[in-house]
Amino acid sequence: PVDKNRKEKKQDKAPGDGATSPAYIAGRLSLYEQLKKESDALQARRAAENKPITVELPDGCKVEGTAWVTTPYQLACGISQGLADNAVISRVSGELWDLDRPLEQDCSLEILRFDNDDAQAVYWHSSAHILGEAMESYYGGCLCYGPPIENGFYYDMYLDGQKGVSSTEFGELETLCKTVIKDKQPFERLEVRKDTLLEMFTYNKFKCRILNEKVSTPTTTVYRCGPLIDLCRGPHVRHTGKIKAMKIYKNSSTYWEGRSDMETLQRIYGISFPDSKMLKEWERFQEEAKNRDHRKIGKDQELFFFHDLSPGSCFFLPSGAYIYNTLTEFIREEYWRRGFQEVASPNIYNSKLWETSGHWQHYSENMFSFPVEDDIFALKPMNCPGHCLMFSHRPRSWRELPLRLADFGVLHRNELSGTLTGLTRVRRFQQDDAHIFCTMEQIESEMKGCLDFLRCVYDVFGFSFQLHLSTRPEKYLGDISVKKNLPFQIDIKIKDAIGRYHQCATIQLDFQLPIRFNLTFVGKDGDDKGRPVIIHRAILGSVERMIAILTENYAGKWPLWLSPRQVMFVPVNPSCEEYAKKVCKQFVEAGFMADADLDSGCLLNKKIRNAQLAQYNFILGKEMTVLHKDRERQNFLSPVIPIQWC
Repeated sequence: PVDKNRKEKKQDKAPGDGATSPAYIAGRLSLYEQLKKESDALQARRAAENKPITVELPDGCKVEGTAWVTTPYQLACGISQGLADNAVISRVSGELWDLDRPLEQDCSLEILRFDNDDAQAVYWHSSAHILGEAMESYYGGCLCYGPPIENGFYYDMYLDGQKGVSSTEFGELETLCKTVIKDKQPFERLEVRKDTLLEMFTYNKFKCRILNEKVSTPTTTVYRCGPLIDLCRGPHVRHTGKIKAMKIYKNSSTYWEGRSDMETLQRIYGISFPDSKMLKEWERFQEEAKNRDHRKIGKDQELFFFHDLSPGSCFFLPSGAYIYNTLTEFIREEYWRRGFQEVASPNIYNSKLWETSGHWQHYSENMFSFPVEDDIFALKPMNCPGHCLMFSHRPRSWRELPLRLADFGVLHRNELSGTLTGLTRVRRFQQDDAHIFCTMEQIESEMKGCLDFLRCVYDVFGFSFQLHLSTRPEKYLGDISVKKNLPFQIDIKIKDAIGRYHQCATIQLDFQLPIRFNLTFVGKDGDDKGRPVIIHRAILGSVERMIAILTENYAGKWPLWLSPRQVMFVPVNPSCEEYAKKVCKQFVEAGFMADADLDSGCLLNKKIRNAQLAQYNFILGKEMTVLHKDRERQNFLSPVIPIQWC
């Protein structure tokens, strides 16, 4: 049963003492111990066969071992104790493998440290189990999912009838976690029959759902550390003591599997490292990221805001709208150079369109839909089906291909309210969206053109980027025999000024929509009808999201071409105000974002300071001398360039 009086519990046992355990833990442990004895007996029989195996190391050397006896950790110790001490996990014939799990046959072996991405995921997954053990002890609820994420981990818990998690409890949870770490509890892997696990987790409807809905094999694995036994594919670090520095830093509410019609869960986030210095560096980084938060800068610079009466839809103020429009005009200029034709398409379509495209069957829960007379209509979440209608509205010739259609149309997606995060996750947004209709023979040249396009744009922003290739997703549309014809998607991750990666651009090759919409073109001989291929392409991606990334990348110090505050005129006394207004007008007519500070009650130094804080690129003062701010050191302004007027 769940302990609903958290305050009394904390008075009974000091945090870290191993607070009162929920009753289900004893029964779970009893069944586990019985199963472990059976597994150990089977393991002993296999080991008794004394079967020799050969293990190949990354340098090509081969070492001998014994099946069901020799472990990766033992071999690591034989190579170097330093290697063994710093090992997080092993890779056995391409599969991640527990360091203390015996090898079963001839194999290759690689020892992975924390600097490896796969090892980091394992390290944070193991840390999530430590957090889960503490949460069970502290709250007594039902654990749900506890995965590693890009930076750290979280664990979800269902607290039936209890109030939500509070950040004031983080210290006590961390104390419990430190106790678990100090105990050096080994991570034990056990393969168990599905029906037995349903008995073991009968108290937890969420684990039973996972077993019934996700597990299709007769057996699956659980891992134990201390009193915690959890459904898990693993693998894990050797023991909890391998986690050297750990911090709980955030909590939130969520839904079971992200579905708003399901139970509300409490989510707790953490981060961990094998070195306390790494944790301190992470904390320093988080402080820097906090200072760069686009929501804070957007408020300080009056760029945009959000309102409860239109959640997930941004109100761009004049300065923010200038950035927005400057970005779209930048892309428009590139369109003109690269043979794209801009179109404007409707925002609302009959649901029949989405049924034809296949989105209604797979995406309708994320669409804003509503009845109109006898039909259901929906706001468009993407442009591609509408562009297919534009392609097919009249016969097309091979001479028109490639046809490059670009669209800045407004899109709407019904994101869950709990996932809305400033400009990075919104319901109303625009993309620099384009679709290229081409022949099979034109795919290579068009893909090269797309890559050149994104390189050109990201060079202007000063971004480096990575390309990530994806093939057929798990939930795909259409015929697999057609999809094998080269389908792929390139996701582009850009690196910002403080080393974070963000996914923005995407290039996707699509054979399916042309079939669904029966798109054709007349071939060179005038009779044969060819089937075009569609390349979905976005460079900025969501303009809203790109503004968030640029805001944080530049820390609000906008480059001149993108800045909403380019020039500030600071007259030294009231007698100069008319001249300042005149010159300011000239700058505005020349296309600059220019202002004049005509507050006669404000001293010159104060005016300069105000302009500095507002991040004006140039400040013009006495005798029209440019006062330029040293952006790196944040020094006071100094005159550098005299202005001469024609």
